[in-house]
Amino acid sequence: MLSLSELDIRDYLSGKNDAALFAEADKVRREMFGDAVYLRGILEFSNYCRRNCRYCGLRRDNREIQHYRLTVDEILDGVAEIAGNGLKTVVLQTGEDPFYSAREIARIITAIKSRYEIAVTLSLGEHSREAYRLWREAGADRYLLRIETFNRVNYARVRPQRVWEKRLECLATLRDLDYEIGSGIMVGLPGDQFEDIVTAVRELTQLQLHMIGTGPFIAHPNTPFAGQPSGNIDLTLRVYALLRILNPLANIPSTSAMESAAPGGRLRGLQVGANVIMPSFTPWRVRELYNIYPGKNIQQDIDDGLSSALAMIARAGYRASFARGDS
Repeated sequence: MLSLSELDIRDYLSGKNDAALFAEADKVRREMFGDAVYLRGILEFSNYCRRNCRYCGLRRDNREIQHYRLTVDEILDGVAEIAGNGLKTVVLQTGEDPFYSAREIARIITAIKSRYEIAVTLSLGEHSREAYRLWREAGADRYLLRIETFNRVNYARVRPQRVWEKRLECLATLRDLDYEIGSGIMVGLPGDQFEDIVTAVRELTQLQLHMIGTGPFIAHPNTPFAGQPSGNIDLTLRVYALLRILNPLANIPSTSAMESAAPGGRLRGLQVGANVIMPSFTPWRVRELYNIYPGKNIQQDIDDGLSSALAMIARAGYRASFARGDS
């Protein structure tokens, strides 16, 4: 891990020398990963959520949402599509939906592992140690649990009835169970200040994460934050670059929120340190319903989404890799 002073981080985030920052980030990522960009197929199998986060379109109090759940067979069909396209990682993501029991999720993981040589990443929210243990024993490899902000007061405001320390406790539990773990923040989250971003860069680095997922805030019209300005794309790119320099071996995706915030945003993310792209393999009939923010999952079809990702990676000057890409 390289080191930067607090003043360095603050200066770079302020945009004092973007050219040098971005060049160094790309240099580090090429030293660690060459020109490879790992592909992860994401499957969003439910948009129900028991939580009421003020920034998220899946929040419990959003009465405008059209809900869906995939059956176990539909989930496995989606994984078959991912594996059939040669990808070596599937990301199973959902809102915190109690409809699927911990044991049912474990059975899905077991079925995937018995059929394919593929890594399984879970992004299912906060659960008990027992659930995390069950899924790890079933074969899950990685877990992504974004903390979104390191401002504890703001965390309590934007995630009602949730506790910041519990999020960190879950990450510690996942590490103890030998998952590769990931977290990250939302840049421009209402209530966060510039100093909170400085803190987040430092704290995410201290967590020694295998994966770091970060993107700009994008207001959803059916949430309390409707009409709030989106997170600044340039500031988000600086966060990407700093996280790459400070975390050379971490897998850092250029997220779909980057593209929703600014056309070409995902490509720019790759050029400043990101090394992962996650095309959606959620079935077309429900894909746009996983609407955590406007513009999420707007693609023609799976083939177009994957081929578009491959073309974007090439335009950015990199090479798509179908390897597992463990950290």
